[in-house]
Amino acid sequence: MAAKVSSLTIAKAPAARRGNNAAKRAARLAPTVAAEDVGRQAIRLSFLIHDVSRMRRTAFDQLMKPLGVTRAQWWVLAHLSRNDGMMQTKLADALDVGKASLGTFIERLEAGGLVERRDDPVDKRAKRVYMARAGQQLLKQMTLEENRLNELILKDLSPTERESMIRQLTYIKQALLQKISPETAGEED
Repeated sequence: MAAKVSSLTIAKAPAARRGNNAAKRAARLAPTVAAEDVGRQAIRLSFLIHDVSRMRRTAFDQLMKPLGVTRAQWWVLAHLSRNDGMMQTKLADALDVGKASLGTFIERLEAGGLVERRDDPVDKRAKRVYMARAGQQLLKQMTLEENRLNELILKDLSPTERESMIRQLTYIKQALLQKISPETAGEED
């Protein structure tokens, strides 16, 4: 009977022993509760990052509409602005679209005078995509609109807070790149 532990036995235990066991139990449970809180916080952060990104794209789409620019067009021009003359295959990878789909889309942008394709000087089978003069002019207008949007949505953040956010998001991006493609982690902005 003495080997059995019951609530009756615990109730009769000296207060100091009950308190000690309660402290041990609390100590064992604390990391679990903390881990659950960290897990919930990470999920909340992930949803927040996704929501902010989606909402920003939607707001930018609205700004581009009067300029006659679609999301696909501004997405290509934005990538080319950071890396003009990209190989068409690398651009497809960066945009996470199929090479054939991008090829068709690039043809339309080329017909509109926004981009031009040129043979790669080393590999004649490969094409490089460059912004044409009209694309550069459109990009200037897009940048002005983007600056206005950024000022509106970031106005309550100090320059220090903005720099801190850039560092933190860059760290998250690098961790994701390492997970997705370890061989290219660290190469992207």
